[in-house]
Amino acid sequence: MASADTDTQSAPTVAQVVKMADTLWPFSTQESWDASELVIGRPQAPVARIMVAVDPVTSVVQEAVEAEVDLLLVHHPLLLGGQSSIAADGYKGRIVHDLIENHIALLACHTNADSAPSGVSETLIQACGVAQYSPLKPLDSDPATGLGRIGQLETPVTLEELARRLAGVVAPTAQGVRVAGPAGREIKTVAVCGGAGGSLLEDVAQTEADVYVTADLRHHPVSEAREAAMHAHDDGGLCLIDLSHSASEWLWAPVAARSLKAALGERGYDVDVVVATARTDPWDFQVPSPHPQPQDRWA
Repeated sequence: MASADTDTQSAPTVAQVVKMADTLWPFSTQESWDASELVIGRPQAPVARIMVAVDPVTSVVQEAVEAEVDLLLVHHPLLLGGQSSIAADGYKGRIVHDLIENHIALLACHTNADSAPSGVSETLIQACGVAQYSPLKPLDSDPATGLGRIGQLETPVTLEELARRLAGVVAPTAQGVRVAGPAGREIKTVAVCGGAGGSLLEDVAQTEADVYVTADLRHHPVSEAREAAMHAHDDGGLCLIDLSHSASEWLWAPVAARSLKAALGERGYDVDVVVATARTDPWDFQVPSPHPQPQDRWA
């Protein structure tokens, strides 16, 4: 928590921060199964320092406690899927107790941040170098909001160049960047979905996208998508770039921090907003196996 001598009258309340988050990433746009909301915290408690992170895991909570923050904004909800106990002998319960005991509110912005302008997918497609884009699956109520993004590069690049560009800006992980398609394939139109985007493969296949950038792609959907693309297109069709889940979403954290600080500043609040530095990708290392060069299959 923030120090006791904080000028609480100049600080927003937890409720006001939640309201600002709702303006930036409307909670009404979250998926029906999601749990984007204020999870822990007294609505009228003052907030002088905020930390933004992807995952509400132990290392992030420890960092938040050490940084004496008042509110932890995370992308992934802590309590999702019918959790019935928060006893401290389980890791989720321990996290809840640690946050409460240190007077730290917990706010989750998940699929609402996926869909929103300046959200997860928008940040990812900007990292690809695309300046003009639109949602892959726009909401009927707001065409600028929706899952995924698609747009054209101002200057085409090869598939390998795009993969290396992403490898240079996302958080480093054991997985690295996996690619399906010929290394020299010219890429003009890019589709993305931050986080697990396998459910949008068929939607992407109906577009003019040359490549789909996402995370958590599984063998069978990818194999079928690649086979269908090669069957339908002489050039091999849709290429795929698979990032780690956390890496595909981590880019949003500093953007979210800047957006939230600026929005609060416009209302006269000088709030310290920082990004967690803890590495939250669950994989520790990878043992590479011998494999053909990317171009061998496409010779």
